[in-house]
Amino acid sequence: MNPFTKRFMQNKTIVVCGIILALIALAAMFAPLIAPHDPTEMFQENRLESSSSNFLFGTDQFGRDLLSRIIYGARVSLIVGISSVLISVVFGTIFGLVAGYFGRWLDSVIMRCMDILFAFPEILLALAIVAALGPGTWNTILAIGIVNIPIFTRTVRGAVLSVKNLEYVESARAIGAKTGRILFLEIFPNVTAPLLVQGSLAISGAILTESALSFLGLGIQPPDPSWGGMISEARRYMELAPGMIVWPSVAMTITILAFNLFGDAIRDILDPRHRGK
Repeated sequence: MNPFTKRFMQNKTIVVCGIILALIALAAMFAPLIAPHDPTEMFQENRLESSSSNFLFGTDQFGRDLLSRIIYGARVSLIVGISSVLISVVFGTIFGLVAGYFGRWLDSVIMRCMDILFAFPEILLALAIVAALGPGTWNTILAIGIVNIPIFTRTVRGAVLSVKNLEYVESARAIGAKTGRILFLEIFPNVTAPLLVQGSLAISGAILTESALSFLGLGIQPPDPSWGGMISEARRYMELAPGMIVWPSVAMTITILAFNLFGDAIRDILDPRHRGK
């Protein structure tokens, strides 16, 4: 086992959070096999039922099984979180590489555009984009992806600025390597570490933003289960069926916290200041 892998395996936070996230991912992938009921199936005679042998987490106002909806909601959250972050990573990496490597007016134009996006609160900008495009899963993914592009652009640009004048890059220029080769084969591999950290943290933010949009009725649309949508529906029934708001809130909190702690732990390992500790 190489030293780098060993540091990962010895970090308890990474191991625990990794196991939690793996279990959530497996539950999302195999939801049809794990969920005890169809998440949209209504049991009219069991509406607002508390925990029982048939409905472990109880049921909602339509008699739908809460456990099944939470499991399927995990699938929605992970799809939205990972897909939106992939959009942000792709465009943010391209913009960051170009801005950091070429500099001058191109850098100014790109970064001023990013500053404009940064000027708006994330949730308000996402709301505006979804309101313009219309509610739905893919529009939610696109909106969150656009909102997070500036974060990755700045991350990649900063990493490029720190390595673009190093000897190995200068050597590549000296032998006449093409710009595309220098950017993607020489510079890009050295910016993957900050991308990995930022990506993990961004997924948790994307899940939270999706939940907020769904809570407001602009994200995932019924009858598709969404943690934010479930919490929104539960507001009217907090006293009759507190589980309606408790269980999806717990699932969302655990997932977001796991991604955040996982990202922080990776950053601590990859940060040179921590390698000697």
